[in-house]
Amino acid sequence: MGTTETDKSITIPTSKTTIYPILYIIGICHLLNDTLQAVIPAMFPILENSLGLTFTQLGLIAFTLNIVSSVMQPVVGMYTDKRPMPYALPIGLASSMFGIMGLAFAESYWFILFSVFFIGLGSAIFHPEGSRVAYLAAGSRRGLAQSIYQVGGNAGQALAPIITALVLVPLGQFGAIWFTLTAFLAVVLLTYIAKWYSQQMGQIGQQPNRPKERAKQNNKQMTKEIRGALIVLVFVVFARSWYMSAISNFYAFYAIDRYHVSISQAQLYIFTFLAMGAIGTFLGGPMADRFGKRNVILFSFLAAVPFTILLPFASPIVAIILLALVGLILMTNFSVTVVYAQELIPGKIGTMSGLIVGLAFGMGAIGSVALGTLIDFIGINPTMIVMSFLPLLGLLTYLLPTDQKVRAWYVES
Repeated sequence: MGTTETDKSITIPTSKTTIYPILYIIGICHLLNDTLQAVIPAMFPILENSLGLTFTQLGLIAFTLNIVSSVMQPVVGMYTDKRPMPYALPIGLASSMFGIMGLAFAESYWFILFSVFFIGLGSAIFHPEGSRVAYLAAGSRRGLAQSIYQVGGNAGQALAPIITALVLVPLGQFGAIWFTLTAFLAVVLLTYIAKWYSQQMGQIGQQPNRPKERAKQNNKQMTKEIRGALIVLVFVVFARSWYMSAISNFYAFYAIDRYHVSISQAQLYIFTFLAMGAIGTFLGGPMADRFGKRNVILFSFLAAVPFTILLPFASPIVAIILLALVGLILMTNFSVTVVYAQELIPGKIGTMSGLIVGLAFGMGAIGSVALGTLIDFIGINPTMIVMSFLPLLGLLTYLLPTDQKVRAWYVES
């Protein structure tokens, strides 16, 4: 891999070659990591019955998972931008493995929260460094590379309904113990990735991601525009994350209440939404490479709005179709927002990945608690109607700088 000098101690990769084997492996590891996280919301109907938990308590479990991950991800990203830590990847998944084991044996609400903490910590360690691996292996196809990486995570999340129907319903809470095998496989694969990652660090130096154009960021007007763009991204991620939280955490209860289906049958609605979301995540990167990141983000929200508004009023069959369309369209922006943020501040790959993905987790965490409390107060049906209008916040994407403008900030220095 070629390198270009930027100062006495910092170099960046200039190879345009996309290293697909590494991208596929890190994508699989992302799938395994997020499958472990998917066990938690998958257990909600089980825990509600076995421990008599309220929707607010279920929301707090999701809050614990997501807030630990969201707070720690930017911290890990900032640290590893300065001091990359390849072997943090398998260490993080080891933390998740112990968390899953604790979840299987937990007999109290507080021990569940304790176990979920370690799963969230493992996720916080994995995501920024996993995104950096995707960046290093991307070559000239950053959108595609981030999509391959992120689609693994969304596919893992989509397994939650399958986990509920095939594992947790027949085996109960203790069935989670089988997912320690999933965690162990991820640790093995990430040990291999960590060796490759270490070799890259040996070739391109310990801080590969700070471009020579970073001095350009001293321009006050440009800094102001970057700050404004990040604020817009916060609202965009907020809209997507709260809507995702409403569907993935609580739509099963909505389907049970409105359509009078069983727990296992209700999982079909969630699986459809998340599985199509995984496909949308994969398509978003190549679309962004071709049509522009800002355009794809804007399209993903506006095109989804008619379907989200119709969803609470749909019949059982139509609801499945609408969930498929919403998942497919809305999630095309998932990997794209990460790449957009990385190119907005290109010297901070881990920080931007940790911020955007961590922000998604954090917003989802707050959303889980807020939505759970709202459902306890006004009911599941009115809550779903209110949430259906959230994607309209995607109109704020008009305020983001265009891809061409972002590139123009860095082409001259």
